[in-house]
Amino acid sequence: MKVLVTGGLGFTGSALCRRLAERGHEVVALDVHGGLFDAELLERGVRIELGSVTDRALLDRLASGADQIHHLAAAFRLVNLGRSAYWDVNVEGTRNVLEVARAHGGPRVVNCSTCGVHGNVEHPPAAESAPIAPADWYQLTKWEGEKLAMTYVERGQWVTTLRPAAIYGPGDPERFFMIFRRVARGSFSFLGDGSATYHPLYVENLVDAFLRAGATDAANGRSYLVADDEYLPIRELVTRVAKALDVECRLRFLPFWPAYAVAFGVETLYRVLPGEPPIFRRRLDWFRQNRAFDTGRARRELGWVPEVGLDEGLQRTAQWYRARRML
Repeated sequence: MKVLVTGGLGFTGSALCRRLAERGHEVVALDVHGGLFDAELLERGVRIELGSVTDRALLDRLASGADQIHHLAAAFRLVNLGRSAYWDVNVEGTRNVLEVARAHGGPRVVNCSTCGVHGNVEHPPAAESAPIAPADWYQLTKWEGEKLAMTYVERGQWVTTLRPAAIYGPGDPERFFMIFRRVARGSFSFLGDGSATYHPLYVENLVDAFLRAGATDAANGRSYLVADDEYLPIRELVTRVAKALDVECRLRFLPFWPAYAVAFGVETLYRVLPGEPPIFRRRLDWFRQNRAFDTGRARRELGWVPEVGLDEGLQRTAQWYRARRML
């Protein structure tokens, strides 16, 4: 097949492009900037294009002859980006992907959303039917992108949506790297008692889900929560990371709300300052919001099973960081 992957040079996109290329597919990776694995992808025959999903003409050119489009590109994590920037990429960019897919005879579109559309999970584990409660512009616009995709399904377009949990693995430059780095230093401070649940997802398990979703006829018009077998309190996650690193890690527990108030003040200040605030409320929500999901639908309908367990995934990730002297 010919497969276009938007967001194809990011952490998850690179892993997906790598696997598609290994299977012999013609792969085009579109991203706004280069990534960590570009040289490896080029060696495997992946064609790299720099640009944005907001550029419909570019998408139209790249989608020509495509059998599938895996849409991972998103505006993500930036606090001061603003609603319009999130909307332009996560909603209008999704519209562009769906429009060019329709124009080119309907290649299958696998749309990447987020488990975050469910917000704080009050009655774990949450299935796809759980309440939708986005808590920030990223989560809201990903949900709007999902709703938009369903309007194209109603018009005859083939689209399925994945809602990944907390993605981690070798190459993760974001949240899990911060966890590993703090644990490697020998202490980890929690805001609160560390009882909030977290649901990891090893990146190769997610890639398996993308491939299964694109190949499953019955996935059309469906959404799937994708997460590993275990969800666990964040304090236990930290101890499992320490085990993977084979280090002793002292856990400290601090009051949540004073730090949250400080984060609010810093965010307010950075509305008039350049750059991103060093501390912000969404990052601190990790200490109090529950993430725990029921992946039964993906297992039943896609035949998907996470092959890599948590401890093995953490060990692989630790080895990758250490091999590159990042810890």
